[in-house]
Amino acid sequence: MMATGRDSGPEKGRPIQLIPVLPGVWLIILGAGVAVLGPLFGFLVGSILGAQEETFGMNSIYLFLFLGFLVAGAGLGTALLGVRRVLRIGRRP
Repeated sequence: MMATGRDSGPEKGRPIQLIPVLPGVWLIILGAGVAVLGPLFGFLVGSILGAQEETFGMNSIYLFLFLGFLVAGAGLGTALLGVRRVLRIGRRP
């Protein structure tokens, strides 16, 4: 690189070829993340509200943990849709 302040670009070397991921991989990643974090955040919200408070006749920890399990089920369904998409397309050459 010269002292002129201009960047001459990357040096010559081995070319990099980027290969895109299969359709459905991002659904798997997103769904798995939601499935793991849903119950944790449900328990966290229930703990923040306190064990003494009741909502709809239930302890708030149990209610929000149950809602977290419902969110986790939706995440698991999303991940399974991604798996189905990956398996349907298969590996293209």
